[in-house]
Amino acid sequence: MLRRLTRHPTFQACAAHLLGLYLALVYRTTRWRLIGGEHIDAAFAAHGTVIAAFWHENLPVMPKLWKLGQARAGLGTGHVLVSRHRDGRFIGAVVNRFDLTMVHASSSKGGAAGMLALMRLLRGGAFVGITPDGPRGPRRQAAPGVAQLAAMSGKPVLPVAGRSSRGIALRSWDRMVIPLPFARGVLVVGAPILVPRDGAEAALPLVSAGMDAACDAADAAIGLPRA
Repeated sequence: MLRRLTRHPTFQACAAHLLGLYLALVYRTTRWRLIGGEHIDAAFAAHGTVIAAFWHENLPVMPKLWKLGQARAGLGTGHVLVSRHRDGRFIGAVVNRFDLTMVHASSSKGGAAGMLALMRLLRGGAFVGITPDGPRGPRRQAAPGVAQLAAMSGKPVLPVAGRSSRGIALRSWDRMVIPLPFARGVLVVGAPILVPRDGAEAALPLVSAGMDAACDAADAAIGLPRA
């Protein structure tokens, strides 16, 4: 019965609202440091928009990076690719307060439609974010969609990551850490990666390495051991 209750739309809506409020509190009470902000400036100046790529474990702090980038580059609403599963809908409800809109798709159903929707957004100058190992892993193993989207759109991939000095580690497949308030936080933006039209397969390891490097840089900056 408890499981049915937690899956009820009303419960999920209330939980998403509370989690969104909690993250807003965390963002306001954390002392943030941005590393690689010049990559945001250069990429948007040269290409109009970007594809931000981050491992699924970074989800709790990515809205803060979006808000910083939004203020820096004068952007509107961002768009993040998530699964059609209820987990994806829950994430969408959480981050909606941070000017992020979900594009729902999955590798098994709706993947092609999701890619087409992202292509239209990118061509219109919108910002797009992707977790290439989501929604269920394996951890830090990128699906090819991020490189394919970059190749087709001509927009660069920005590998990004974030860490907090205080958090609660979850026993989830991605080893996600929920940040706590009144901490030190770091957000890392790597150098943009351009993917040739016919070079998606060859570029995928570079994108993965870029996201790993961003995570390592965030860990080092906050004084945490490498994940």
